[in-house]
Amino acid sequence: MTASSSERAAWLVVLAGVVAALQVGKLPPALPALQAELCLTLVQSGFLLSIVQLAGLSLAVFMGLLADGMGLKRSMVRGLCLLALASGLGGFATSVTALLALRAIEGLGFLLVALPAPALIRRLVPPAQLPGMLGVWGAYMPTGTALALLLGPLFIPAWGWGVWWWLFAAVALAMALGLHRAVPADPAVHVAHAGQGAGSRLRQTLSAPGPWLVALTFGMYSGQWLAVVGFLPSIYAAAGVSGALLGVLTALAAAVNMAGNMASGRLLQRGWAPRSTLWLGFAAMALGSTLAFAAFTDGLPWLRYAGVLVFSGMGGLVPGTLFSLAVRLAPGEQQVATTVGWMQQLSALGQFVGPPVVAAVAARAGGWQLTPLVTMGCCAVGAVLAWGAGRELQRQTTQAQSRP
Repeated sequence: MTASSSERAAWLVVLAGVVAALQVGKLPPALPALQAELCLTLVQSGFLLSIVQLAGLSLAVFMGLLADGMGLKRSMVRGLCLLALASGLGGFATSVTALLALRAIEGLGFLLVALPAPALIRRLVPPAQLPGMLGVWGAYMPTGTALALLLGPLFIPAWGWGVWWWLFAAVALAMALGLHRAVPADPAVHVAHAGQGAGSRLRQTLSAPGPWLVALTFGMYSGQWLAVVGFLPSIYAAAGVSGALLGVLTALAAAVNMAGNMASGRLLQRGWAPRSTLWLGFAAMALGSTLAFAAFTDGLPWLRYAGVLVFSGMGGLVPGTLFSLAVRLAPGEQQVATTVGWMQQLSALGQFVGPPVVAAVAARAGGWQLTPLVTMGCCAVGAVLAWGAGRELQRQTTQAQSRP
């Protein structure tokens, strides 16, 4: 396979991640139509929104094991086919129960696509280009979600939510076909690894410090990010912002995260230490959340919003860097997807815990002014974990250089 075709294949892997993220993001703009047609309650809407995260919270590391065992390309192709099947059947759903079950299947398909992608990108691109491509990969989730949020309100009123589901089924199926044709087959697993069972790979992953460090750091990032960005509509609505302006402000706050993800890859390619980019990201999140919520910025709405943009945009340096670290700190080639799965699982745990903690602090304080105490605490812990990850990477690099 030529260098140019390998690079195109790597971009297709990133595009497959965006397609998987579209499946997650297709639901929010469809909720009004679903509530009208299926008499969906607010609680049921919440379950539909969270069930994909529930799959990540409970099964990500095991799906990573499955992906490592079946092969990286094969896992992504099968995950896309599973997404296509569930989305195609979902368009025919006439009950909330059926939609919930199919949404859970989509969660499994999403994990089969997302978890092996960093390892597959590492296989396809030269080492010098890897940090940049993994930074681009880190933006797959906000890119797909933003596209779905942008297109849904235009498409669904004209064609209905069922056709919206079928559209994404067709997109996922086309992506599976393209990936199958363009990406080289998984190499034959070495005999020494062929006998390794899932239990052995899991023990190797969870007994190494690297996977724990990147996963816990991701949890410190994801919990506070979702808490801040997730509550923005409620915060601004309470402040009197409504209509299109509310949607634009919230969407922009989420979208700038993509820029940080991509910038992380460029910085790593230019020789920045991963620890430094993580520290910069966490420092910016601490500063941004302080500007956004502290009492001294009360009455300065645009300064507060600038703080939100700094929080989300510069905070994007963190996930992009962590994907690069996950590939480098995995115990071995056969444990990369499992390591990413563990990172995804603790990320989901952070997203599960972070918003209720921030909400509880706000309820106790009678406002959002103490939110920076939570976010700065997460940033401080994340910075310490980043220091540990940097030391572990340095230790592994020194060991590799000392080998004959």
